[in-house]
Amino acid sequence: MSLISDYEENIKQLETWLWENLPGAVTTLVTAIIIFVLGLWVIKFINRMVKKFFQKTDYDPSLESFLQSFINIGLKLMLFVVVIQQLGVQSTSLVAVIGAAGLAVGLALQGSLANFAGGVLILVFKPFKVGDWISAQGVDGTVKEITIFTTKLSTAGNQIAIIPNGQLSNNNIINYNAQSTRRDNITVGIGYNSNIKQAREILLQICAENEDILKDPAPQVFVAELGDSSVNLSLRFWAETPVFWAAHFHVMEELKLRFDEAGIDIPFPQRVIHQGS
Repeated sequence: MSLISDYEENIKQLETWLWENLPGAVTTLVTAIIIFVLGLWVIKFINRMVKKFFQKTDYDPSLESFLQSFINIGLKLMLFVVVIQQLGVQSTSLVAVIGAAGLAVGLALQGSLANFAGGVLILVFKPFKVGDWISAQGVDGTVKEITIFTTKLSTAGNQIAIIPNGQLSNNNIINYNAQSTRRDNITVGIGYNSNIKQAREILLQICAENEDILKDPAPQVFVAELGDSSVNLSLRFWAETPVFWAAHFHVMEELKLRFDEAGIDIPFPQRVIHQGS
């Protein structure tokens, strides 16, 4: 009988505790959920306002994407702290927990912290900006966005490559848009029986007729190598960076067409097979 009495007493105590505490706990939980949902809506609204603000101002696009990402994460962290406090966690206890967890999280997320630092370095020293065509980490592409942890590139095939900022800030980067002009170096081989002077005149004439190719510095053609089966000529010219590739492809096509018209041979590897008797 004593066991049954003890059981009934425990049930009554549980019912009393639930009756006294459950309404308050439910109210606290519901309030926290409401704060969380409203907070996400407010953060979304602020992010839209920040985006519109940057669109109306003349800020560096690289800085814009970084700041937008930073503000978004910062606001969500603040919302997390408010919700935790609403659930009854004291601010002093929360600070202690965050401080204790911060070290562990910092050690576990060393790569993320390095990427954040790398993003800051990229914005400060500006080795590239949004819109530049760069080559880094084995990837070539146009910089589309610089966030607090990563940089997004759009490749020539329209794929998106995401590269951690830590790696970008600590390794070699080639920025093809850093200078307003670029020099091209096209090597073309002609046969040993072909006229070198005639070939040079054709190449220089192609450059003179192309408006995208700069006349100062003047294009140059010289013999770069006496190869095994060809005399290799090197054509060097300068062009404005935005039209560089247009000039390059035009020259490549024209030199083949005009060499054919002039009877200038462009040797290519051939294999001769002798059939035994």
